Amino acid sequence: MASDALRKLIELKRSNPYDPKKTIQALREVGADAGSEPREGTEVASVDAKGVPAEWVVNGVPDTDTVFMFLHGGGYYRGSAQASRRIASDLSAACHCKCITVDYRLAPEHPFPAALDDAFNVYCWLESNGIPASRIVVGGSSAGGGLSAALLARLKRESRVQPAAAILLSPWTDLTQSAETFASNAASDPAISKAYLDRMALAYLDGVSPTDPRASPVYSDLSGLPPLLVQVGNSETMYGDALAFVAKARSAGVEVALEEYDDVIHGWHNSAHTIPNIPETLRAFEQIGDFFKEIDKR
Repeated sequence: MASDALRKLIELKRSNPYDPKKTIQALREVGADAGSEPREGTEVASVDAKGVPAEWVVNGVPDTDTVFMFLHGGGYYRGSAQASRRIASDLSAACHCKCITVDYRLAPEHPFPAALDDAFNVYCWLESNGIPASRIVVGGSSAGGGLSAALLARLKRESRVQPAAAILLSPWTDLTQSAETFASNAASDPAISKAYLDRMALAYLDGVSPTDPRASPVYSDLSGLPPLLVQVGNSETMYGDALAFVAKARSAGVEVALEEYDDVIHGWHNSAHTIPNIPETLRAFEQIGDFFKEIDKR
C-alpha cells in the first residue's frame, strides 16, 4: 500500500495532467526550476565536458573514486543539469560518490542523435580526464534511463570499454510505446500516457524509425553489457517497457537486478523537492546505494 506521502504526490500529479494542446515550450515551462536546489551539504560546479555543459554535484565527502554519470529524464525535450541537482545530490549521498550531470541537447531543436552524441562525448571526456571506464557508473531516469542504455549499446558497437555498471530508473527503452501496460496501466499512471510519449518520440526521432536500435536500445544487441540495476513501478504505463528490456538483457547473459515498486508513479525518484522523505523514495535510493557499493567493491 502506498504511503500517505506518496498518495499526496500522486494527487498532485493528477491535478496537472498532460495537455496535448500545449506547445513544447509551454510544457517545458511547467516546473522548469523544480529540482534545481540540491540537498544540504552539496557542492555544485559547472564544467565543459568536451563541449557539452555538465555539472559536478557532490554531497559530503565521497569515499570512492567511482563516478556516477547521470542523464536526466524529460522525454528528450525538457530537463537540464540544473534541474537535476536535487536527484544528483541524492544519488551522491546514497552512493557516497561524485556525480556528474549532463546537459545534453534537447529535441525538437536538436533531434536524435544529439542527446546520444552528448552522452557519449561526456563519457569519453571522463576517460580522457583520468577516470577509467571501470570507475564509471552510468544511469538516468525515464528518457535518461533509455539514453543510458543507448550509450551502453553505442559503446558496444564502437568496441569501447563498458562502464562498471548502469542504473536505469523507469527507463524509456522502446520508442514504439508498444508495451501492453500503456493500456492496462493507463488509469493508474497519472504522469505518462502513450499519447504523450508518442508525441515526444516523434519530435526526438525526426524521421528515424522508432525501432532503430540506436534510439530504442531494447532493439539492440545487449550481450556484453555491464551489470544493471533497473527500478520501476508496476503501476507505471512504462512498466512493460522496463520488463521487456530486462528480459532481453537477461537472455543475452547480462546480470540484471530488477526492483519493482508497488503503487509508485513514474519519476518518483525526483519527488524529494516536492514532498521530502517519501518512504518509497528513500528506499529506492537506499537500494541504489547498496547496488553502487557492491559494484564498487568488484
